[in-house]
Amino acid sequence: MQEILDRKQIKNIDFNCDLAQSFGVYKNNCEFELLDYASSVNISCGFHAGDPVSIKEALLKAGDKNVVVGAHIGFDDIQGFGCREMHMPDDELEALVIYQVGALMSFAKTFKMEIEHVRPHGAMYAMAAQDFDIARVIAGAVKKTSQWLVYYGAAGEVTQRVGEELEMQVAQEVFLEKMYNPDGTIDYSAKDNENNEVMIGRLKHFLATSQLPNNAGEKTVFNADTIHFKSKDLILQAHEVITPLPVNYKNAAASGWVE
Repeated sequence: MQEILDRKQIKNIDFNCDLAQSFGVYKNNCEFELLDYASSVNISCGFHAGDPVSIKEALLKAGDKNVVVGAHIGFDDIQGFGCREMHMPDDELEALVIYQVGALMSFAKTFKMEIEHVRPHGAMYAMAAQDFDIARVIAGAVKKTSQWLVYYGAAGEVTQRVGEELEMQVAQEVFLEKMYNPDGTIDYSAKDNENNEVMIGRLKHFLATSQLPNNAGEKTVFNADTIHFKSKDLILQAHEVITPLPVNYKNAAASGWVE
């Protein structure tokens, strides 16, 4: 198996994945297998996926594994799994975000848990990665629900600017399977890489240099805090390279609260 990297020589990184991607009779219980390797999870809030029972189950299972919990928000598009673009006025988009975050907050409060971050899903994620005004509305709504929540967004200028202008904590996210443009945006026209050996190689190079390959045959630097995973096999192998740490742990360590 892959060699273990020296923790003292590399950056801390969060391993993130999605939960509660079920609805009614359509179940996705295999996603719980990722909990043994993730340091944070995003729980669907009922619009693109998730229903009250699956939300509760995902929250409690994450709690049992002591994994950081966040809200996974999306457009109100259960049939399209939140992957279709929707355009709406700012106040409607803000309400959409607050509604979903509030739903998960209520579940968490009931079971004496806390949510620590919010991550957009699907089309909302892609639109927020490219359009600062959309990202600002989404992140602003997140901050209104709680100033302590971290906004998870695609690594790059837009997410960084959101954090600076709204004076809120953001986590910049990358994928190992995606191909990137030279400017750091995701090349959605490119097919996802499915070779785990290649992706683990990318992980090691990223941890050592903060670089990932781009579609120009070169490398792009990312100031990323978190890596998103969908595959159990990949996150398992990545976990053997480095033990992930949640974003808030990294910030607490930087402040001197923990070592």
